[in-house]
Amino acid sequence: MLSNLLNQRKWKAPALIGITLLGYAWVTIRGPQGIQALVDKHREIRRLEEENAALALENKQRHERIERLEKSTSEQEMEIRKQLKLLRPGETTFILPESEQKPESDHVKTQEPSQ
Repeated sequence: MLSNLLNQRKWKAPALIGITLLGYAWVTIRGPQGIQALVDKHREIRRLEEENAALALENKQRHERIERLEKSTSEQEMEIRKQLKLLRPGETTFILPESEQKPESDHVKTQEPSQ
C-alpha cells in the first residue's frame, strides 16, 4: 500500500506540470496573441510593403518628371500651356470627357494646325 501511494505521488507532479504546459500552449496558440494574430500581422506587413513599393515608384516617377521639367524648356512650355490652357494661333483644342482611369490633366488634347 505504501508503494502504491508513492507511485501515485510520483505521477501527480509530472501530470500536473504536463497539464499546465498544455494549457499554456493552448492559450498561446489560440489566444489573442496567438497564431491568427501572427498571420494577420504578416498580411498587414505584406500589404504595407506593397504600398511602400508603389509609393517609392510614384516618387521616382515624379522625381524624373521634375528633372525633365528643370532641364527641358520644351517640357516647361508644354506644362505651362497645359496648366494655363493656352493655345498657339491656329491650334484646336479637343476637350474629352473625363474618365476614371486618366488623371485630370490629361483630358485636354491639342492639335497642331496641318500645313
